[in-house]
Amino acid sequence: MSNTESNFLTFLKTQFNFSPRKDLLLYLGAFIGVGIVAFYQSFFLSKVDNLFLIGSMGATSTLIYGAFQSPLVQPRNLFGGHLISAFVGISVVKIFPDSIFIAAPLAVATAIFLMQVTRTLHPPGGAIALICAMGSEKVHEMGYLFILPVLLGAFTLFVVALVFNNLNRNMQYPVKCKFITRIRDKMGLNDVASTEVEEKKG
Repeated sequence: MSNTESNFLTFLKTQFNFSPRKDLLLYLGAFIGVGIVAFYQSFFLSKVDNLFLIGSMGATSTLIYGAFQSPLVQPRNLFGGHLISAFVGISVVKIFPDSIFIAAPLAVATAIFLMQVTRTLHPPGGAIALICAMGSEKVHEMGYLFILPVLLGAFTLFVVALVFNNLNRNMQYPVKCKFITRIRDKMGLNDVASTEVEEKKG
């Protein structure tokens, strides 16, 4: 059996391996994380803009709570992807304010390219760039200040993930953070065998 086939079978096994405690904690994390973001963003964004942005945060939530071992949702990608995409989207719409047919694809394509170059690829980042390019007049008036609610949303989901994801045994987030590993060891959330493997890798 090739490595590709082995990895695919392992992936399938993890997807269909139901664990009441693990899945309940991930459910609560997603519910609370998105709930907090939706609550405070409703105060300074219009209903339509909030709908678009919270939709992007929903995509991030799917990764950060449902597939938090993925490289695409580790802190570098999570924050870097959001920051780059928001900056690109806003910059493009400033250059092409009245041409959505140019601004929308240019924002998404440029954001993806820069995320690839900087190794910060985060799939919902493409949506963030598109939201900036196609947002309402209020979003365009906010300009680069719109980066703040974007990063605040990502930060909120990250903090909630730190709490709920790390209450699961042997499922650490972020995956390569030694500080989190030490805390989990003290809480007895890492098996001895798993800890020894991580120490050998380090």
